[in-house]
Amino acid sequence: MSTPEIEEYLDSLERSRYIRMGLYLLLVVAIVLVTWRGLDFIGFRAEVVARRFPQFLGFFGSFFPPDFYEFTVYTKKNDIHGLDALAASLRNGGAPIFNTLASDRLSLVKASLVTLLLGFLGTVLGFPLALFFGVLGSERVIPFPFNFLFRGTMSAIRAIPALVWIFLYIPIGPPSQVTAVLAIATDSIGNLGRLFTDELEEIDEGPIEAIRSTGASSTQTVGFGMLSQVSRSYIAWTLYILEINTRIAISLGVVGAGGLGYMIRNSQDLFYFERTAAGIVCVFVVVLSIELVSSRIRARLRPSEHESKGIVEAIRDLTDVRTWLGVGRDPKS
Repeated sequence: MSTPEIEEYLDSLERSRYIRMGLYLLLVVAIVLVTWRGLDFIGFRAEVVARRFPQFLGFFGSFFPPDFYEFTVYTKKNDIHGLDALAASLRNGGAPIFNTLASDRLSLVKASLVTLLLGFLGTVLGFPLALFFGVLGSERVIPFPFNFLFRGTMSAIRAIPALVWIFLYIPIGPPSQVTAVLAIATDSIGNLGRLFTDELEEIDEGPIEAIRSTGASSTQTVGFGMLSQVSRSYIAWTLYILEINTRIAISLGVVGAGGLGYMIRNSQDLFYFERTAAGIVCVFVVVLSIELVSSRIRARLRPSEHESKGIVEAIRDLTDVRTWLGVGRDPKS
């Protein structure tokens, strides 16, 4: 390449760099303008927030120290408050906790179990249809454009958060544990099915051709040539959705689905802020525990794609609001 050509090439690179910088600058300016106009549109006033911030700190301080009076039936029956309730519940090998699980009375321990069950049952019930739509949504299984019938269905489901689905199931019953499970299951179909479809699109063609060469049917080709390649990944993604569904179950509890969300709302409505704080602590422990266990299992299933989540990362993930509302994060997008 001659010197003039090199200089021209360098000049073109320089122009491209300036153009990219200009576009990035325009993007930043656009974001700032939209943010400023958006805050004005919703009536956000920084001076009002600043003026009322001391009141917020005072309100936040009323949550301390947490009162675990409702932790077990034993602590409620014996009127044990504060952190002493935790110590009392752990006596005699944790007998008060086991007795609480067998009781019909409301407690934080029982509410924690209900929350875990809502997330688990919703995931299990949603899995078969997620697998059905996920497989048929792949172009490797159903030719284009017919596969978009299933993709479109999953997209429509994902567009509606679980917090809305629970109200759409009102003809079956009011917001309750039953409709919460249905809402979580429906949400799982869209989110988990999308992950299944994307995973199928990335498999190797070699095993598929090998199965077909033996004269296998279409069903056998899908089962042995495709799903066999993604079985570990499917389990890993299901565990990931289980994490999200546990958070969603807590959010649905606030609107009447029971569990920890229900108890936190009740305590808040009755101005028992110390008990509200105890419920929040239980939320933290439940969500963090299931995330850590799930991440360890996923790390073993897919070591090349999932690093085992540490406690710091798990705590940081608790701040993701979208997963609490049933919108969910989409690691494939």
